[in-house]
Amino acid sequence: MKNITNLERKFVRSIQSYLVVYFSIAVLMPTIILSVLGTYIIYNQVINRAEVKVLSDLNSAKEIYKNTISHLETVARLTSARNFIINAILEKNVDTLQYDLQQTLYNERLDIFTLVDSKGVVICRARNAFSRGDTLLNNECIQRVLSNKQIFSGTEIINAKELEKESYELMERASIQLIKTPKSRPNEKEVETEGLMLKSAVPIFDKKGNLIAILIAGKLLNRNYDIVSRIKDVVHEGEIYKGKEIGTSTIFLRDVRISTNVKNKDGTYAIGTLVSEEVYNKVILEGQRWIGDAFVVNDWYIGAYDPIKDFKGNVIGMLYVGLLKKPFDDIMWSTILIFVGIGIGAMLIIFIVAVFLAKRITTPLRKLEEVAKKITEGDIKQEFTIKNAPREVENLANTLDHMAKELEKEKQELEEWADKLELKVQERTAELKKIHGQLFRSEKLASIGKLAAGVAHEINNPLTGVLTNASLLLEDLPEGDPKKEDVKVIVNETIRCREIVKRLLDFARQTKPQKKLINVNSLIENIILLVRNQTSFRNIVIEKELENNLPEIMADGDQIQQVIINFILNAADAMPKGGNLKITSKLLDNNEFIELKFTDTGIGISEENRNRIFDPFFTTKENGTGLGLSISYGIIEQHGGTIYVESEIGKGTTFTVHLPIKSPFEE
Repeated sequence: MKNITNLERKFVRSIQSYLVVYFSIAVLMPTIILSVLGTYIIYNQVINRAEVKVLSDLNSAKEIYKNTISHLETVARLTSARNFIINAILEKNVDTLQYDLQQTLYNERLDIFTLVDSKGVVICRARNAFSRGDTLLNNECIQRVLSNKQIFSGTEIINAKELEKESYELMERASIQLIKTPKSRPNEKEVETEGLMLKSAVPIFDKKGNLIAILIAGKLLNRNYDIVSRIKDVVHEGEIYKGKEIGTSTIFLRDVRISTNVKNKDGTYAIGTLVSEEVYNKVILEGQRWIGDAFVVNDWYIGAYDPIKDFKGNVIGMLYVGLLKKPFDDIMWSTILIFVGIGIGAMLIIFIVAVFLAKRITTPLRKLEEVAKKITEGDIKQEFTIKNAPREVENLANTLDHMAKELEKEKQELEEWADKLELKVQERTAELKKIHGQLFRSEKLASIGKLAAGVAHEINNPLTGVLTNASLLLEDLPEGDPKKEDVKVIVNETIRCREIVKRLLDFARQTKPQKKLINVNSLIENIILLVRNQTSFRNIVIEKELENNLPEIMADGDQIQQVIINFILNAADAMPKGGNLKITSKLLDNNEFIELKFTDTGIGISEENRNRIFDPFFTTKENGTGLGLSISYGIIEQHGGTIYVESEIGKGTTFTVHLPIKSPFEE
């Protein structure tokens, strides 16, 4: 009997430890997995949206840049069209031209406003009255105007010598001391003397259509903050985050910042700092757009760089816009802290529940231990009862009480009762294990439901952003645009995603299906149209054997569609190198159920895994969640149906679904 008492003590300790350990593992592992997965998904969504925003900002910045060039062209074109200017050119009245052009230069805030004759010789410079008579015939812009007799506008590099002819002030403004910057390419120059200039050259014709002169309007970008300020005001709207401007923009001459609103730590503009070698190679040398995380002067930004080309198509600079990365990093850490808080809270709750359940089970067992001890001492006549304990423990107590009363009977009678008791104990032990497993599964599913509801709630936020932006894009697209139908698909499928998330919440809350008459064949046809053009189905042949005149059934169409999509996508995952997927539907002989079969020629499922595939969070995929088949099983079960699986390694898998035509719960 002492050996029995020791076993009872070990049993009590094992219940306490197992309950605490297993319940903790059941919550801790899914919490860690979902925390990592949720944080990764949310952060990627945020960063992707930020990169889309930066690209949109870059396009807006390019428009502002182009509008500045268009303004130069407009000023030059309107000035050249004045009869007063044409007559002064024909009369060679240089002083009159000098005065008039100078007034326009200051009124329109131009840096150069120069008039040359049809041979490229300078007639006058608005900013420098004493610099004239030299030739600009070697200038690419002048050559194009003389050759084509059309307006040419764009960006070009102008050297210090040419700037000095226009104005000593411009030459001084273009001179920038270079500042070595981390990750920039090696640069032997200490001072940048060249300037990046927006230029527009407009031909001037007399009344007979003869080219008599060319009017050149230009704006030097070195230390000119008009464009970057307009980009900040229009695109970024001056947003501030923790004392720092969220949006920045910069104009580069090759790899040198010549105009920017990026600031040094002392608050001065970061003129003369250099771009990283990685960006230089991609944009300047390869002539391609670059987008990504970039360390700009003294902080990290999500930035986009676009090449600026001259009249010949050579890359001579870059236009940059960027968003401060810290707000997005803060979102990531906030998300991590939220998930950690949820995990810790769940662990505390489970620990308390586990201790409570352990005490509820072990307390009556200790009473049984005391009674057993008295029986070993010879006190076999005592009576005892246990209340408010698990049913199996109460049954065990009653059985022990009955056994104690029967100890006085004859040996043969005792042996007979002992055999019966052994059989009852085996049955009760099996029942106890079964109930314990059900209790463990129920608690596990309840915890999983809470976590699934939390994750689904978090997914709704970026999903709402996708739906909002797609809807706005759909409204902006004109009728007849070939992209409009694609955007409609995005909006519709995003709405359906939102419904699926809602169903996941409904599953977590055990919400009943919203049943109505549906045609399963139509669901299958629509789903095949949706998935067959996806990359994963490129090498998969889909065969259909759908019975005609299949009766409609009472079911929740969205939930059944979710189940069918899950089976089809799982089949595609099982056939990464291609294969056949056969989908059949038919009415069973009893006319009470319809049967759906999904048969693939994939890798198959092992016998061990077949017993676990419907368990929540069990998956063999690297990036799987393990919820698809579990949710599908719950949906079919709520519809009064059944799911069967047949599989053979290397030959394929068949999922069979039986759905009642009429709801079993209808009155």
